[in-house]
Amino acid sequence: MASPNKEPDKSRSPYQGSMRGMVRDGYGHYLYQNAFFRYEGEWKDGKKHGHGKLLFKDGSYYDGEFVDGEIFGMGQRYWSSTGNTYTGQFVLGELHGHGVMIYKEGGKYEGEFYQGMREGPGTLTDKNGQVYQGTFHENKKHGVGQMTFNNGDNYEGDWILDQRQGHGVMHYADGSIYKGQWRNNVFNGQGLMIHCSGIIYDGLWINGYPATQASKIVILGPTVIEMVQGSSITLKVQLQTDDGEVVRSESGRALKIWAGVRYVQLSAFSNFCFFKVTGDAEVKPIQTPFGFDCIAYPLTLPAPGDPEMGASKSEHPEDDSCFQKEDLEPESLLESLLYRAKDDPDDQDEESQLTSSPGNQTFSSPHYQQVNHGYAEFHNVSLAAPPPEYHPIMFLDNIPNEEEDQQSQEAESSDNTEDLEEPPESRDNSPPQEKEPYLSQPPSPSDGSSLMAYAGEYVIMVQEITTPPFLGKTLPTAFVHLKVVPKEQQPPPEDP
Repeated sequence: MASPNKEPDKSRSPYQGSMRGMVRDGYGHYLYQNAFFRYEGEWKDGKKHGHGKLLFKDGSYYDGEFVDGEIFGMGQRYWSSTGNTYTGQFVLGELHGHGVMIYKEGGKYEGEFYQGMREGPGTLTDKNGQVYQGTFHENKKHGVGQMTFNNGDNYEGDWILDQRQGHGVMHYADGSIYKGQWRNNVFNGQGLMIHCSGIIYDGLWINGYPATQASKIVILGPTVIEMVQGSSITLKVQLQTDDGEVVRSESGRALKIWAGVRYVQLSAFSNFCFFKVTGDAEVKPIQTPFGFDCIAYPLTLPAPGDPEMGASKSEHPEDDSCFQKEDLEPESLLESLLYRAKDDPDDQDEESQLTSSPGNQTFSSPHYQQVNHGYAEFHNVSLAAPPPEYHPIMFLDNIPNEEEDQQSQEAESSDNTEDLEEPPESRDNSPPQEKEPYLSQPPSPSDGSSLMAYAGEYVIMVQEITTPPFLGKTLPTAFVHLKVVPKEQQPPPEDP
């Protein structure tokens, strides 16, 4: 194929234009021996010189400056095969210098070229609207540059051959920020992330994930805690990896503490009570890892400025009932609604018994802490008095006789357990219908213990409520088994 820049054979005369002394000079048209090319434009001393247009049979063309027969200077090049158009500087027919390339599929590049390729500083806008401003090498993003993605994310830092690599800062559209090392377009090396949820991770990253990634919440201490009725405890919590390593590089996760009471008691636990729930609230048992279900139960925590918190706060009795309405004021109703709105929808379904009626608002008052370097503490945690919807029923140890056994069985077979009568003061010579049943409400204590939680089996739960979840994952809830014993049954202190 003949070169379009090769001068024509003087033995032929395909040239149409002015000739001075048989030398092409001025404006004219020339048809090359290879019919693929055609030139029209200015000539000087028998060479293309000045402004001209070189046309190709497939529809491509160059329109611009020529110097001594070569494409040199400012011009425009169009490729019919790709539909791309370049306007800018040329050297010896190559894209070289500053120019603008407009791509048929969308997007454009404006910047420096070297021998036909993007090289040096420039701005590239792709067909999706993403914009890169920085340096290039061999058509690829290379060096220092800033990229704005079409989802609103923005990266500024080092690039190597179209990959984010080296040191860089990423500002995400949701407000999260990462500052640190990159490799192969992901976090690799030392880096700091400030997540939009408030979580901060400052440590080592491997392939886009923290090297010490929290996978569980651990409540320190024994799995079964015995607590004297009316007292309080302090729970220490850690975030740990699957291998049990404390995640000290992480801070900011929001944790909520709440409680449950055993839902079904066995007759073997004669000293413990279970609750019958009345009202409009639908009770949904919550599974625990201890082999039994529980239903939600209120906690009290010390108000700001209170150094200690022993028993739960309660209103003064207004009648002879042994169950008083709890007067909890750890947070306002607005705060309660705000925090409950942050919970996971599945969690809301699980805890719907806490929020289904206005009377149960105190149950769902969230008590939370933020993790600091993998640790959190809940101070002076105490069980509240039973709420008015919770009616405790005691298991009685002794069955008087067969007649009482028959009577209690009839009472148990009845659906209306609320009609069970109070045990009489004396069972001697009492008529059968007045004898004590197997299940009864406990008498009102005179020592003020009605202001406390009843002895029994409870569960303390620590749940993550971080919103949105860090790296798309919410940690599973941690459980601890709590046994409340009456004051008179306080266990002896353990030997050191």
